[in-house]
Amino acid sequence: MRSFYGTDLTNPLMLGTAQYPSPAILKEAFAASGAAVATVSLRREGAGGTGQAFWQMIQALGVQILPNTAGCHTVKEAVTTARMAREVFGTNWIKLELIGHTDSLQPDVFQLVETARILADDGFQVFPYTTEDLIVGERLLKAGCEVLMPWGAPIGSGRGLSNKYALRAMRAEFPDVPLVVDAGIGLPSHAAQAMELGYDAVLLNTAVARAGDPVAMARAMMAAIEAGQLAHQADPIEARDMAEPSTPVIGKAFLS
Repeated sequence: MRSFYGTDLTNPLMLGTAQYPSPAILKEAFAASGAAVATVSLRREGAGGTGQAFWQMIQALGVQILPNTAGCHTVKEAVTTARMAREVFGTNWIKLELIGHTDSLQPDVFQLVETARILADDGFQVFPYTTEDLIVGERLLKAGCEVLMPWGAPIGSGRGLSNKYALRAMRAEFPDVPLVVDAGIGLPSHAAQAMELGYDAVLLNTAVARAGDPVAMARAMMAAIEAGQLAHQADPIEARDMAEPSTPVIGKAFLS
């Protein structure tokens, strides 16, 4: 398992904490998935006076907390939210979301790099939600990030890995950098594909929280991620355009 800012995770699944039918189901889903990381939003923590109870429940899960800057559209918003999250949650980890497009929720990679540099200089350990663009990835690493989180597809879309070619290229370009597929996962097979590509972890929320049976889906995601990780470690064969016989043709019988 890859180390994330010096922390070794027990499970490569990072699970969000929004949109569950109830707090009890959220807790059951985390238990079923074995997720090692919970992403939390500062906005939820401060919402309607229920934030403290929610925070206490998340703490009781006994997992690593990864606050996020969900909903931020500017450098100032993201930096302010990150600093407030550090005070509330007591961690330097921050998932940096900086949205640039309202409909697709695509990250604004220009502001993302600038914000990542500010936060890294301020002692944050930044997990940037980005695209699979190699140049952006390189700029984020130079800005001080030690982890990259390219999207699989737009947030909440459930479309899976839209550009496997680019994700594979990013894995090859940054072989020593922890990589996490973040967003777009809808099915366990999508999560397995990410791990088969050699990614170190998967972050998802909607696919579990809004499933008809979130607990069963959490369990399925865990099994798929484990299968994908094992498959990658097993060095799978390359796909071929033409057939290749699995039985040797030398020595076959000739009938006259």
